[in-house]
Amino acid sequence: MIGKLLGNRYQILEQLGGGGMAIVYKGRDNILNRLVTIKLLRSEYTSDEDFVRRFRREAQSVASLSHPNIVSIYDVGRENDMHYLVMEYVEGEDLRSIIKREGPLDPERAVRIARQVCDALDHAHENNIVHRDVKPHNILITRTGRAKLTDFGIAREASAATVTTTDTIIGSVHYLSPEQARGELAGPKSDIYSLGVVLYEMLAGSVPFTGDSPISIAIKHIQNSPEPLARRRPGIPPELELVVMRALQKDPDGRFDSAREMSYQLEEAMAGDDDDTTRIIAVNMEERQALKAAEQYTRIGRRPSRRLSPAGWAVIAVVLALVMGGAVYGFNLFVNVEEVKVPGVVGKTAREAQDILAEKGLRSRIVEQYHQSVPKGIVFEQDYGPEDPPVKVNRLITLKVSLGADIRTVPNLVKLSLTDARAKIAEAGFDLEEPPQEVTSNEIEKGCVVSQKPAAYEKAPKGSKVTLTVSKGPEQADKKVPDLRGLTTDQAGAKLRELKLELDGNIIYQTSTKYLKGQIVSQFPEPNEMVTEGKAVRVTVSQGPGPPVREAAVIIEIPNDGRSHVARIQVTDVRGANDVYVRNHNAGDKVKETVSYYGTAVIRVFIDDKKVTERTVD
Repeated sequence: MIGKLLGNRYQILEQLGGGGMAIVYKGRDNILNRLVTIKLLRSEYTSDEDFVRRFRREAQSVASLSHPNIVSIYDVGRENDMHYLVMEYVEGEDLRSIIKREGPLDPERAVRIARQVCDALDHAHENNIVHRDVKPHNILITRTGRAKLTDFGIAREASAATVTTTDTIIGSVHYLSPEQARGELAGPKSDIYSLGVVLYEMLAGSVPFTGDSPISIAIKHIQNSPEPLARRRPGIPPELELVVMRALQKDPDGRFDSAREMSYQLEEAMAGDDDDTTRIIAVNMEERQALKAAEQYTRIGRRPSRRLSPAGWAVIAVVLALVMGGAVYGFNLFVNVEEVKVPGVVGKTAREAQDILAEKGLRSRIVEQYHQSVPKGIVFEQDYGPEDPPVKVNRLITLKVSLGADIRTVPNLVKLSLTDARAKIAEAGFDLEEPPQEVTSNEIEKGCVVSQKPAAYEKAPKGSKVTLTVSKGPEQADKKVPDLRGLTTDQAGAKLRELKLELDGNIIYQTSTKYLKGQIVSQFPEPNEMVTEGKAVRVTVSQGPGPPVREAAVIIEIPNDGRSHVARIQVTDVRGANDVYVRNHNAGDKVKETVSYYGTAVIRVFIDDKKVTERTVD
């Protein structure tokens, strides 16, 4: 496959890997001159028309997604019996390789990756697309640390083989939600569960459930609770563990309502400067210490030789009372935090919006993005607003603030071919107004750009339309078709070229007794018709036998005026007009000459270039 060209556009450069359903290649888009990833469906799936149809439909729907944390799908195509996807090429490696090489990740790094995946899933879920196969293998990490989710929709096509023994499914079953393991329909909360497993693995260095077979692992997803993270990796922030465990709830209703909510809770869990969070973490740590003390006490109680004294019992009682009192106090602090309605700040400046939220006791985060219609510095979206339920004070609200329109420079397209112009327009971030206009041009080659709007080097918003005017060649003048009858095809071709006309290569041959073999018998268009330049004239050529040859006697009397004269005989027949006799004679000479002709002819006699006789002979 290396070097093969797909769709007359995508060239395969090297193989990157392969899965259960597809082989992945690195390729190049020869039109836009950029690297791409090409996923080629394995041959065993191409014969299943229903599978291919669903595969293409799913891929086309995912292609509508546009998010910095989702690998973009550029194209879906077919080359003979090969079905393929063309996707964004990502320089980096998958999360599975990173975990395998580095082991447990730092909590801050793990949360940063998980929140980016949350953002990707939230965008997909808002567009009614469920991933169904979230796992480290499908999370790519770029060299700058950006997480990109890939392979949308593929798991849905493979749902019938969820617990088979293929390598791909063995990898996937570790991340299956309980409802998927039961064979039920996967939904957005199934993706949240799978992401919870991924986050667990990033923090612990291993997945929560393992087994001897995919079936045994699937049963554990349905029946077993995962081992607490703190046992596998002591020192994990308790609040972070609570987020992971909530995502791993067996009942979907017990999980987060959305990937966006999970992202907020992850951020809150890592907000070390939040007083309430600090108190709650302290309470949880006290609870853990109490549990540890209770476990130790139970173990001690089993040893008759290590019984506590009454004073020891008194100390434990006091410690437990303090711990329980602190826990109740911390719980009341959390539950009784004031709730406020989030005000709407869309349309405000960033500073105004932050001040309004601060007055309500809410924190804010600014995310700047280009927007084609909202002025720079104005809020055009908030992730939580007045239509949502009240929230506790100190809640973080994300505000999207406009950077203004993404203004680009229009490239110079004049004299470029239409294909090259299309590529440059797309590369610059603009769209071509279809179809391009056409005009005649004596200066610009046919098929090349004559003019453009906006003009070259003007500034215009990204995504705006560029209108092109394309040459359809020089202006074509009207020409009168010459009479080609009696000419050979070589003679006719030369005569037509002088008039910028053409001789049609499809020549018809027929027998003729009027024209000699090789002479043109008839033509279309007819002689003297008006046509445009470049028009081809179709002719019919004689195959013979042609008219019979005949003879005629011609008598010339030279004037008796004392001077010499030139006598000339001209014969016009199917061969055209030809001088058959030219000679100088003395005054008073009498000339008798026999001439040959074909068919009907006109015989003319000239003396000193003055016609003296003319007759038609058969």
